[in-house]
Amino acid sequence: MTTNIHPSAVVEDGAVLGADVKIGPFCHVGPNVNLGDGVELLSHAVIAGHTSIGTKTRVFPFASLGHEPQDLKFKGEVTTLEIGSNCTIREGVTMNPGTAGDAGKTIIGNNCVFLANAHVAHDCVLGNNIIFSNAVMVAGHCKIGDNVIFGGGAGVHQFCRIGNNAFIGGMAGLENDVIPYGVALGNRAYLGGLNVIGMKRAGLEREDIHAARAVYKHIFSGDVPIAEAVNDIPDTMSDNPVVKRILNFIKSGENRSLCTPRNKDDLV
Repeated sequence: MTTNIHPSAVVEDGAVLGADVKIGPFCHVGPNVNLGDGVELLSHAVIAGHTSIGTKTRVFPFASLGHEPQDLKFKGEVTTLEIGSNCTIREGVTMNPGTAGDAGKTIIGNNCVFLANAHVAHDCVLGNNIIFSNAVMVAGHCKIGDNVIFGGGAGVHQFCRIGNNAFIGGMAGLENDVIPYGVALGNRAYLGGLNVIGMKRAGLEREDIHAARAVYKHIFSGDVPIAEAVNDIPDTMSDNPVVKRILNFIKSGENRSLCTPRNKDDLV
């Protein structure tokens, strides 16, 4: 297996290319870039900064990965963008490295899909198997768990946390954290129930889904404050691993605001 670089592409000295890398017409690869085995840049893709891309990830035309973060506090410090393996990065996607105001790195997990014109801002940490539909915008410092799906045009406020297996509806404007398995809808986004379809696809057992529904109603019924409801979960509920994941997510957020149901109709 050999690396294949189109004559019109620019690969600067210092770039590290793995085996069987394909770099198409008019691509630009910077001197501090590391492309893993089997990475493919189709054409007109620009990979800049201290950016690493994992094996077999494909990057489509006009994607811009690793340029300076869109943060006015950025002063040229060395920060990184780390993209995992087997990702698909479609046309016009932008991803920025971290900043000194956080951990200094943006991290993208494995097997993620980013459709056209999606954006991942500085200092975000994304898990595995995430899908960004077209024109999804995620601001800086966000933390997104595994198996999260975003509908087209969704926008996420900086510092938001989104738990595993959540679903963010198309055109949602999200400014608060979303619990694992939650469904966030609307602008401004509210919690519209649990992502039961996603839970089934993830292989959760029926009793796990029932337990998650019960704790969801307990926490968000509005009868008591959320913090009090979380600390008053019956032992019969809290022993379930899915319930534990939801409770741990809420507790780890400390004083962060949660996306909550709009009304009683959103309690599943």
